[in-house]
Amino acid sequence: MKIKGLRWWVITLICLATVINYIDRTAFGIMWPEMGKDLGMDEADYAIMLNVFMITYAAGKFLSGKLYDIIGTRLGFTISIILWSVASIFHAFARGLFSLTLFRGLLGLGEAGNWPGAVKSNGEWFPVKQRAIAQGIFNAGASLGSVIAPVLIAFLYGHYGWRMTYIIIGAIGVLWVIPWLFINKATPDKHPWITEEELNLIVASSTVDNGVITKERGLSVLKILKYRESWGVLIGSFFIEPIWWLFVGWMPLYLHSKYGFNIVEIGSTIWISYLGGMAGSIVGGWYCGKLIETKTVDAARKITIGIGCGLIFLGLLGIIFFVDGESPMSFIYIVALVLFGFQFAIGNLQTLSSDLFKGPSVGTLAGLAGSVGAVSVIIMNWLIPKITTVSYTPAFIIIAVLAPLTIGSILFLIKKIVPVEDK
Repeated sequence: MKIKGLRWWVITLICLATVINYIDRTAFGIMWPEMGKDLGMDEADYAIMLNVFMITYAAGKFLSGKLYDIIGTRLGFTISIILWSVASIFHAFARGLFSLTLFRGLLGLGEAGNWPGAVKSNGEWFPVKQRAIAQGIFNAGASLGSVIAPVLIAFLYGHYGWRMTYIIIGAIGVLWVIPWLFINKATPDKHPWITEEELNLIVASSTVDNGVITKERGLSVLKILKYRESWGVLIGSFFIEPIWWLFVGWMPLYLHSKYGFNIVEIGSTIWISYLGGMAGSIVGGWYCGKLIETKTVDAARKITIGIGCGLIFLGLLGIIFFVDGESPMSFIYIVALVLFGFQFAIGNLQTLSSDLFKGPSVGTLAGLAGSVGAVSVIIMNWLIPKITTVSYTPAFIIIAVLAPLTIGSILFLIKKIVPVEDK
């Protein structure tokens, strides 16, 4: 049996895993009021668990990147999603601060693998010119999950309560493993269902040599860090990640404090902003692919990342000078533009790991970049309560500055986006 376009089935499953990923992590915030009441916990306990999740999430990005380089994406994704799905199910059996914090930590550790795994998988399954659109499809899952989660969790909670809701959404993740193992049987060079035409197309990828996926050992972290280009990926990730997480983590609180939105009003409007992010994922990948038809990979990636950072910067200027505290729907729409710009850029930034290195090292660099990005989010989460006692404007100013710093670090540190071995 041969299946045309097998690589699109693989990336679709990864996109679906990302949707499940965001549903699982979002459930906690949505159901916290009742969970906290039942477990006798307060907002201080909630803050502890948020920090634990981000710390294990940061560590998990790097650890899972190394793991995927050792055992491959097929088994790597299987381990990651089973770990976070089981951790989600365990939430139903939490009895207090210790157990719930432990389960949040396991969830962060497992969910982190989704990102370096996707970058590595796309490097294996897609030629260079299609990696950005593949990464865009994957990243769209984050926005789609953020759109679906409030409605789905509210429905499940209303019918079954918070404990059974965790069991159901955890079981969905475990069930995902079945089609994943069935369809993603092996790497492209050994997959029995891949057509010769598709394999020849994938051979154009820098992670494939003479039709065979490279099997040499990956570079150590120290060797990867010796390359100037690796620092471009790491510093770019450090600057850009807090932009997304500021809105994901703090926008509901902002809407409540500035505009007096209740839970229903937040849920009925916030999805508009995430739709902007989902559109940016797809359009950014498509646009870079079109540019590669007439320009070098170097020019296409940098132009696309630059446009995305420009949209982020302009959108935040609009919030700071014209919208902050004035019109709630104007704020929602401009945030949609900001998240569009973020996803327009981030998919291409994430593909840089597979542009610069071959397969055995891609997951390591992608995981390390994810960990560095998570650290910057932890710093931002610590800083926001201290600088927003009067207004959120200082926070918006900081992330507005991060956008030009992102593209600036890439332009300065990555003189040309080509495999480092070819330099």
